[in-house]
Amino acid sequence: MGIKSFQGARKPTKKEFDAPILVADYMTTKLITFSPEQSILEVMEQFAKHHISGGPVMDSNGFLVGIISEADCMKQISESRYFNQPILDKSVEKYMTKNVQTIPHDISIFDAAGIFDEHNRRRLPVMKNGLLVGQISRKDIVIAALKLNGQNWK
Repeated sequence: MGIKSFQGARKPTKKEFDAPILVADYMTTKLITFSPEQSILEVMEQFAKHHISGGPVMDSNGFLVGIISEADCMKQISESRYFNQPILDKSVEKYMTKNVQTIPHDISIFDAAGIFDEHNRRRLPVMKNGLLVGQISRKDIVIAALKLNGQNWK
């Protein structure tokens, strides 16, 4: 027969580590988004204005359909030079990456770091229940690691 304790309820033990480590804790939620119909010139202007290097492309229903980056814009600049045509009339849809790799909002920053390392991406859209809820970048992961360093990586 087991021994019963008659000491009563005990205080909960304090967690030694209570730092947020999920992607949702560090992702950017205020995103500059683009539409497939926008011109590449408008996108480049937004990149310069907001000091960003890429962003998600959303359809009229608010669903993620692609991602556009500076590298995609470089393709258009290169083609316009080669064919001696202006940049103005080309749409995002033609140059965006359509097969977008995404990550769930509830994975750890360590798992996200592994995905960045394995797939050599600069940013990843963060999804929750099939909807875009944010974006996380390599820089966000580095900042998260620095914050954790102060708490438990001694």
